[in-house]
Amino acid sequence: MMQVDALSIHRNGTCVLSDISLTLQPRQVLGVLGPNGAGKSTLLGALCGELKATHGQPWLDGQPLSSWSAQARATRLAVLPQSSSLSFGFDVREIVAMGRLPHGSGRDRDAEIVQAALEAADASHLQGRSYLALSGGERQRVHLARVLAQVWSGEGGQTLLLDEPTSMLDPLHQHTLLQAVRGFADRGGAVMVILHDLNLAARYCDRLMLLQAGRIYVSGTPDDVLTPDALQAVFGLEVLVRPHPERGYPLIIAR
Repeated sequence: MMQVDALSIHRNGTCVLSDISLTLQPRQVLGVLGPNGAGKSTLLGALCGELKATHGQPWLDGQPLSSWSAQARATRLAVLPQSSSLSFGFDVREIVAMGRLPHGSGRDRDAEIVQAALEAADASHLQGRSYLALSGGERQRVHLARVLAQVWSGEGGQTLLLDEPTSMLDPLHQHTLLQAVRGFADRGGAVMVILHDLNLAARYCDRLMLLQAGRIYVSGTPDDVLTPDALQAVFGLEVLVRPHPERGYPLIIAR
């Protein structure tokens, strides 16, 4: 489980995140929404320790993130940044297996987890191929499999942070990826995912946080957050909101 209280970040004298408090709960997916420049990626960078906060600090499993050793932290927290790249011709299975390096679970168990993560990301047919020969969307699915393998069990609220993981994927694989993320949460994991697609967020997230200019505009359930007034105020977008005819979650229709 990850938590931060009253997090603020300043850059060159400008406040880019202000008074952000959140808790990533086991078995829940928190979706972070907002226009470009709202501070979404900055928030993720602060939570994973890449960016230093002016005030507040992330806590992981009841301890300051900064107090964890790199190896111990890697067994509890996995991060998929907005863009991931490798310049070496590793094959796909080797890349996914990198997610198991912090663990001492043994060759056989690691092989089982790598295979399961590849299948969850719909990338099992890519194993054996060179990473450099893959398309952008295929590479994204391989990196998802890697971070899933890193925290596969989800036990005790292992945490997954994802920055726009669907950006290079076709519609089918957008759902495939988020179904895999949802499966990780259902096993006990805690997830924060940055998304731009409002309907994907409504479909797969338990809670949403809508950022505007580095501040939380509103947070809560998808029904609480995805309202015409909120989306007009933050995105300048006029929408209709209707319940999905089969599943009931809010369906966003641009006017």
